[in-house]
Amino acid sequence: MRRILVAVAIGLPVIASSLMAATGTDGVQTRLQADNLAVVARGEIVYQAHCASCHGVQLEGQANWRQRNAQGRLPAPPHDATGHTWHHADDLLFEITKFGPGVVIGDTSYLSDMPAYANILNDAEIVAVLSFIKNTWPDNERQWQEEVNGTQIDWQLPETDKPSLLDKILK
Repeated sequence: MRRILVAVAIGLPVIASSLMAATGTDGVQTRLQADNLAVVARGEIVYQAHCASCHGVQLEGQANWRQRNAQGRLPAPPHDATGHTWHHADDLLFEITKFGPGVVIGDTSYLSDMPAYANILNDAEIVAVLSFIKNTWPDNERQWQEEVNGTQIDWQLPETDKPSLLDKILK
């Protein structure tokens, strides 16, 4: 009986965190449009205006991006194939950009220079920026990232009831 209680005590938080990851922060699964060249072109303009100062004009990121600085914060990572951005699903990338990493990981004390862009860029601009970034990745990284996208399951909504990106933008 004790083993069962321990298994339940350990398992419930894991299940809960899996559900949170699957449904995301806002309950909407956002997909990028890396093959839509009009969206990608708009994204490049927005990226250069809002992201390049930290993440680099060529998506190269800041030096020593894996090591915390004196303030305890990680420098801006590269968004090209040398970074880890392509390791994450479209929806997670969208939510980190929109809400900030602390909100997405559920730790509002998390130190980051990455602002939440919810009040700076609209959803379509965030999708465009991330679509631009994704469009630059080599085929192997894009294929791997699409597999990551395929593992996300929305446990709360039936397929027909999931809001579209357009629904999300019009909110």
